[in-house]
Amino acid sequence: MNVVIVESPAKAKTINKYLGTDYTVLASYGHVRDLPPKDGSVLPDENFAMSWQVDSKSQKRLSEIANAVKEADRLILATDPDREGEAISWHVLEVLQKKRVLKDKQIERVVFNAITKKAILEAMDNPRQLDGPLVDAYLARRALDYLVGFTLSPVLWRKLPGARSAGRVQSVALRLICDREMEIEIFEPQEYWSIFANMKTPAGDTFQAGVTGFEGRKIGRHDIKNEAEATTIKSMLETASFTVDSVASKPAKRNPAAPFTTSTLQQEASRKLGFAASRTMQVAQKLYEGISIGGETSGLITYMRTDGVQIAGEAIAAARSVIAQDFGDKYVPEKPRAYSSKAKNAQEAHEAIRPTDLARRPKDVAKFLDPDQARLYELIWKRTMASQMESAVLERTTIEIVASGSGKNANLRATGSVVRFDGFLALYQEGRDDEEDENSRRLPAVDNGATLVATSVDGSSDPIEANQHFTTPPPRYTEASLVKKMEELGIGRPSTYASTLQTLRDRDYVELEKKQLVPQDKGRIVTAFLESFFRRYIEFDFTASLEEQLDKISAGELSWLDVLRDFWTSFSGSVDDIKDLRVAEVIDSLNELLGPHIFPPKEDGSDPRKCPSCDTGQLSLKVSRWGAFIGCSNYPECGFTRQLGKPNGEDGDADEGPKVLGTDPETGQDVSLRNGRFGPYVQLGEEAKPKRASLPKGWSAPDMDLEKALQLLSLPREVGLHPEDGKMITAGIGRYGPFVLHEGTYANLSTPDEVFSVGINRAVDALAEKRAKGGGRRGAAATPLKELGEHPDEGGPVNVYDGRYGPYVKHGKINATLPRDSDPKAVTLEQALELIAAKAAKGGGKKKAAAKKSITKKASSANGKAKSAAKKTTAKSSKKAEVDASSEDVPWDDAS
Repeated sequence: MNVVIVESPAKAKTINKYLGTDYTVLASYGHVRDLPPKDGSVLPDENFAMSWQVDSKSQKRLSEIANAVKEADRLILATDPDREGEAISWHVLEVLQKKRVLKDKQIERVVFNAITKKAILEAMDNPRQLDGPLVDAYLARRALDYLVGFTLSPVLWRKLPGARSAGRVQSVALRLICDREMEIEIFEPQEYWSIFANMKTPAGDTFQAGVTGFEGRKIGRHDIKNEAEATTIKSMLETASFTVDSVASKPAKRNPAAPFTTSTLQQEASRKLGFAASRTMQVAQKLYEGISIGGETSGLITYMRTDGVQIAGEAIAAARSVIAQDFGDKYVPEKPRAYSSKAKNAQEAHEAIRPTDLARRPKDVAKFLDPDQARLYELIWKRTMASQMESAVLERTTIEIVASGSGKNANLRATGSVVRFDGFLALYQEGRDDEEDENSRRLPAVDNGATLVATSVDGSSDPIEANQHFTTPPPRYTEASLVKKMEELGIGRPSTYASTLQTLRDRDYVELEKKQLVPQDKGRIVTAFLESFFRRYIEFDFTASLEEQLDKISAGELSWLDVLRDFWTSFSGSVDDIKDLRVAEVIDSLNELLGPHIFPPKEDGSDPRKCPSCDTGQLSLKVSRWGAFIGCSNYPECGFTRQLGKPNGEDGDADEGPKVLGTDPETGQDVSLRNGRFGPYVQLGEEAKPKRASLPKGWSAPDMDLEKALQLLSLPREVGLHPEDGKMITAGIGRYGPFVLHEGTYANLSTPDEVFSVGINRAVDALAEKRAKGGGRRGAAATPLKELGEHPDEGGPVNVYDGRYGPYVKHGKINATLPRDSDPKAVTLEQALELIAAKAAKGGGKKKAAAKKSITKKASSANGKAKSAAKKTTAKSSKKAEVDASSEDVPWDDAS
């Protein structure tokens, strides 16, 4: 009996069909162990010992695998053919060794690049041993990411309250996005002019030529700086004669792009299909693991995590055959195309991403796939086929023209191209993140020395056109262009790109707007902090160098422990250097670095940091437990605040100070619209503690008027008396939205506007529905099982209730659970008082007078000292717990 281990149940199901009854294929469901998300999981002082933890779900699956292996003769580890796949096999093997089920078992490692019957059977015939260096590279990467996350993040929390975490690769990717945003913000548009002449040939054909020189001076795209200069050239051309100086036509070839790697697939799927990187990988995973087509399950594409661009010889032969069938022999190049991999590590440079069967055309499989799967498969099929097609043949033509008039000379040029043979373009053309400069217009035939005439085109334009332009800032990164940039810089690896981008979005460091990655204030502050105090660790060349070292580890050229020691020595020293840094120093540094963003120059030239409220204070970046905001240096005398971000942007008129909406008719006080750290709000008057109300979701600051502001300030609103008990129902807006409230039960309303119009019938219905579902404050509206009477010492009812954890007695805020075997309806007042007193003495609820009377003054003093000591211990524990509970705040680079 042979036991085969793979990652996913879908993969297991497909492979199981290819192997005989002598094989049992089981899934590990991804990684079976991970580092516990707490401090101490990696110990640098103990040779980087790593503590691994198995979660409950994996524990069950590992037990099933162990039981199967006990009865087997051979264990075959068939996880994915990359670093993560090798790591999963290693983890499974380690666990099985600890369970002592591998005695006398034959252990083999097999890899395959495609889930097809042929690939699986070939892999089974060619097993190997576990790749130790590849596992070492995984351990090094995992330890690095953990140490950065759990060492740097707590420093970030302490020095920058409200911040979340910093990761090794994510921080560098975030820096790229933030640097680009800063470039955009400080960019100053420059004026330039373009001048074109609409030319007519002797044969009557027309084309357009642009000015490239004037009076012996070469003129580039941005060289004509102002209207006066443009007018001078235009006036000269309006009276000039034009002669063709030369005509040059040159043949050119355009070659197809290589087959997809992981990064190029993510880029192209983003451009052409609008997929996020994570979505691309999810869909590709399904196509790889197998789709049922005509009753047979088979993988449709090869493994989708790869740096390699080469494809197997049999696939090249199949592609050439299909090209000849679908397009004709002239589209098949004389020799097969070969592409060389740019990957620095051959062990991770697998075959490119391609269809497993190129004769399986997109139209043939579309009915078996969902829309996203069909679109991605078609993209992969076309890219693979195009990579083996003939080059496109172009003809590029350049016409040089000399203009003479008024004793002056000018030079003009027209360029164009025409496709003589479309080649691979008949099937596929690679997308681009920016616009192509190439002029694809076809130019008319014209001879050297021919005289041209400036003419109006269709009577709708001037013969000579002078147009004003302004330079534009560089575009924000899209997911596609960021992946491309990261790959160029050597930051991260194919398997990390999707998870890196997703982590940045999950942590609200960036947002995706119209396919562009826009850094949020939270992300910019983290980046500014790291640039100020940990710059080396987010430098592009340092991160790329570390990736190269990890590649050398997987190639067996470096020791993973040596790499970790070198990194940790310098990194831990940098962390120690900043531990004693005061928060004020951090804020000063961030104010300086983020100045162009948070305090942009004003059009009138006034001080952008001057407080608009008190006129004497200086605005500065502030931090609180809720995050960063802008505040006045005269606090608390001046309470001006606004959200971070450009004050003249979408945040409204926050920088101009409070906006008075009108006067409250009841109090005569001004009602103003303001912007605070939590967003826009309205305020009544200027008292020490004025009444305020935040704008609810869906309400915008520009739409606010006095009537709406008074409505908000009037909340909570009394709706009416409940018909059952005669107690008031109120309506208001809370942190979870609009609601009605009665005796501790909250029921949500659909919109904020409904708060001001909801009637008694609608409110009663909403409350009844909420109570029927078990809503409301626990115990507030509950009916007691038995009323025992008044408390003899403190007063107040003592009752028996039925709770979610069983029956209990209640007095005030103290709940005491009844013994398991007791009958709740037989409980007496005396028994209840004993249970309540015992619970109060243990600290349950608020300690009552009865419990306090039983404690002597001496005991109280001792208790006070104990509390003081406990408080200090708790403070230390809470800091550690903050790190221990921070698994969601530590970003990992690798997708599991």
